Parts: sequence; C-alpha cells; structure tokens
Amino acid sequence: MRLRSMIPAVALAVLMTGCAVFPPVSPVEPGMTAQQVYIARGNPSFVYPDGKGGSILEWATNDLDQYAYMAELDANGIVTWYGNVRSDERFAKIKVNRSTKEDVLKTLGHPSDAEYLHLRKQEVWSYRYHEEGIWNSMMHFYFDGDGVVRHVEKGMDDLDLRDGSSLFSFGF
Repeated sequence: MRLRSMIPAVALAVLMTGCAVFPPVSPVEPGMTAQQVYIARGNPSFVYPDGKGGSILEWATNDLDQYAYMAELDANGIVTWYGNVRSDERFAKIKVNRSTKEDVLKTLGHPSDAEYLHLRKQEVWSYRYHEEGIWNSMMHFYFDGDGVVRHVEKGMDDLDLRDGSSLFSFGF
C-alpha cells in the first residue's frame, strides 16, 4: 500500500527535476591552451585584445540567454579565467563615470538588448541574467555620448512582466 502511494510523488519529483534550468558544465578550465579552448568551445564570436598581450574570447548567446561565457588568455595563450559573465560579481567590475563601452564589452560581452533614450541622450545596454540562481533579472548600463557609463540599474527581467508569470500577475 505504501509503495503505491509513493509512486505519484516520485514521478512528480522526477518530472520537476527535468524542468529545472542549470547552467552548462564548464568545458574550459584555467591552464588550458588556446587550442584546447577552441576544440572545447569552438570558435569564439568575438576576440578582444586585453591590453597586456593576451586576449579575451566571447561566445555569443541569443538575446534570451541568462548565461554567457568568456575566457581570458594571457600573452602565451593560456587560459587564466573562464566563466559566466552574467553575474553580480562581473557586473561590479563596471564603474560609473570611469568604465567605457569597450570596458563593458571586454568584461560582459555583448548585451541582450541595446536602445537609445532620445530625451536623456543616453544609450542603454541591458544584460539578462539569473540573479543568485533564483531571480530572472536585468542589469542596465547607461552610457553618455562619449561612451562612458553614467548610471547602472538592476531590475526585473522585462520578459517576466510580459508573459504573465510574474509575482504581480493577476491573469488579465
């Protein structure tokens, strides 16, 4: 009797686990050569010089992705860092009134969305991410006409506001 009553609960748990979203396992580790990285990840979409003889590799994602990966290689082509750049830790590297568009690209890669605010005369780059592994969030960087970050703002992912699945959805 007991076993029969547990089967639906176990089946439900297995199905729910299949619906969970997990970031991909890292195929790249510090210490790998550039050749090993290219084999593991394929050709990067963008390669930036790091200003110290090394390079930064970015693999493009689609606009809905909450995870984006980059690798930093030293002058000898050895990986010194690889990871998800859509995180509060990486966002904190961008400094208001100091960082430029180039700094943002080299730190975070290309944005999920970019738009120009005509009244404020600012460009906004937005990055979709999974904050603390729980919240669907967006990080916004506002640039002035010279391409310098003038404001940073964190908010709820605008897709959650449109699809009716947000905390404030009343089914209208």
